Amino acid sequence: MVVMPARGAVTLFHVRGIRVGVDYSWFFVLFLIILWLSGFYRAVLDVSNADAVPYMLALVSALAFFGAIVLHELGHALVAMRHGIVISDITLWIFGGVARMTSDSDSPGTEFKIAIAGPLVTLAIAIGCIAVGIAGAGSDEFWKAMRVEQQADTSGALAVIAWLASINILILFFNLIPAFPLDGGRIARAIAWRLTGDRNRATRAAGRLGQAFSYVFIAIGLALLVSGDVVGGIWLALIGWMLGQSARGAVLQTEFASRIEGIRVADVMDDDPVAIPEDASVERALDEYFLRYRWPWFPVIDPYRRFLGLIERGAADAVPEVSRASSTVRDVYEADSSGTLRVRDDTPLESLLGNDTLRRLGALVAVDADGRLLGVVTADQVGRALRQALSRSS
Repeated sequence: MVVMPARGAVTLFHVRGIRVGVDYSWFFVLFLIILWLSGFYRAVLDVSNADAVPYMLALVSALAFFGAIVLHELGHALVAMRHGIVISDITLWIFGGVARMTSDSDSPGTEFKIAIAGPLVTLAIAIGCIAVGIAGAGSDEFWKAMRVEQQADTSGALAVIAWLASINILILFFNLIPAFPLDGGRIARAIAWRLTGDRNRATRAAGRLGQAFSYVFIAIGLALLVSGDVVGGIWLALIGWMLGQSARGAVLQTEFASRIEGIRVADVMDDDPVAIPEDASVERALDEYFLRYRWPWFPVIDPYRRFLGLIERGAADAVPEVSRASSTVRDVYEADSSGTLRVRDDTPLESLLGNDTLRRLGALVAVDADGRLLGVVTADQVGRALRQALSRSS
């Protein structure tokens, strides 16, 4: 689970309300995997360039690899959701995948469980592939297939299963490297958090460990590049660079978080928000709210002032003029089914640092424990609180 830059992604499907998508860079990786594996399977099966079987095996392997990464991230996501942490999406990109959490873990135990869930899923996939391979071909032939020995009596199916077992073992060991924000780094952070009792201190230590490993990856990548392995050297150096950037970002965010520790959403939010009742007509929403306040969106509430979702100006404008008086806000608003549009009023302000929804909308709706609308916290208010905390400490 590596931090990735925020960018566009193609949505593939939804699992339990979690959007699963791929960043555009993943298609480049998919192409490279298929290109490389087709040559690999051609050599393993000893067939000609005209044979289509290696290409089919390469496509199956690439899609199975894609599925293994999704399952790895779903492992993180489902454990996080079980502990009350909302997952906004899972996105695959050029260097792996990431499950975006809207808030941080509330304890070292929760952090450990979320971090270890992905590697355990990957371990299960590897064991499953090994078990199927041994059951189908016998242990001797399967281990020969995994080692790609020339004398192995390898079929196409056995070659695919052996490759999947190998690549998942590789993913497992790579993710367990104690370099934040890899899973191993998050496990290290959980352990340090448990020992010190200080989340910020643990994150700072894990982030610096991640930076140290990034230098190691870059150095090995440069060594491979000098030795003639251009693709492997560039790839490993890029991974090291991205790892270093992510670790550095985590350290900086921790520094910011320590400055605003103790400040809650309720301390900075606008506690007199304007909201639109769900049974209001679209015509009323446009005339009394959008045209009056000139805001791009408004919270939508039920008769008990429970927050339901948001209505945006574009959705209201899309309703034909002749139907606006008879159509209600209930028909056009965006429901907050995933919980990413809201935040509890007693949430620490530090948990909003890096929040994707806050960055996208410019604000989040603050609610109480029963989901009733209490206020709105904006990105400007978070930034102002951070600047004030920094000025006080300087």
